[in-house]
Parts: sequence; C-alpha cells; structure tokens
Amino acid sequence: MKRNFPVLDTSRLILRETIQSDTADMLSYLSDSEVVKYMGLAPFQSMEDALDELNWYRKIFTEGSGIRWGITSKVSGKMIGSCGFHNLVSKHRRAEVGFELSRDYWGQGIASEALAAVIQFGLRHFQLERVEALVEPENKASQLLLEAKGFQREGLLRHYEYTCVKFDDLYMYSLLRSDLSKA
Repeated sequence: MKRNFPVLDTSRLILRETIQSDTADMLSYLSDSEVVKYMGLAPFQSMEDALDELNWYRKIFTEGSGIRWGITSKVSGKMIGSCGFHNLVSKHRRAEVGFELSRDYWGQGIASEALAAVIQFGLRHFQLERVEALVEPENKASQLLLEAKGFQREGLLRHYEYTCVKFDDLYMYSLLRSDLSKA
C-alpha cells in the first residue's frame, strides 16, 4: 500500500516530495562545494549523483526510516534545498534531522522556516520525543540555526563518521518535546 507523501506549506515555501524533474535543481546546489562542505559529501558531478540522492529520499520514505522534503520556493517554483528526518526510530520516538539549502538562498531565514515546519510535523505525525542533529564543529551557521530553534549541544562525538577520506568529529544536538514548552 502506497502512503501519501505529506506536503507542508509555509509563508514562502512548499515542502513536498521530490520528483525526477528536480534533478537539475538538486545538481545545481549540491555541486556547490560550499553547500556540501559540511555534509560529508563530495560536490555532485552528474545528474546520476542527484538521481541517487533522490532515490535515497524515496527509499527512506518507502521503508519508513525517514522522510525528506524538497524545499521549493513559492516565488520561483524551483527546488532550492531539502530538509527532513532520517534514522527514525519509532519505538524510541526519535529521529535525526538534516537540511541543506542552495547558497543563493542563504541568510534569508529559509532554512529556519523549513526546519520549523519539519520539526512541527515530526512532533505531531511521528509523536517524536527527541529530534537529533549531527553537525561538524566548523559548521557555525547550522549550529546557530539549531540553537535558535531550541536545540541543545550535548557533546562531541569524536571521529564519528568517515567521509571524504577523513574521520569527522560531530557535535550531537537535541531538541526534546519539553524544550519547546520552555521557549
């Protein structure tokens, strides 16, 4: 049985299922070394790279381990980034959130707007108690965004991932359902 993919609507954005026609938009921003700098990915080189990413989004949704929305500008209709959950563990009511955005849209509050909608969906739909985020220590912009949304830094996970032929340290951030009632 196919589940319907939820669409989230914010003041400037539509967060929706990604489709094959988004491949060129995705390649455009994920081929930018500044966008992927802290994602543990090499800049995308081909449409095939972008299709592989879109297929991963479809896979995690189909298997129930996550959901990744394409962030679409209401003005341009273009996919300008993505945001969503992976490593969803229903039993423990926790998931990891991730996001990226085309450099053309940095500094406009777009990632904040998308992240807020995704977190609210996760709390309501998945009944999440805990939302986690893993962030490289050098990625100050993402740390500031998460902290502005109420996430707390829990600690440093040393050599937590091996990506792009190096081990990466990652900060573990979390947002508990109860943190939102304190804000």
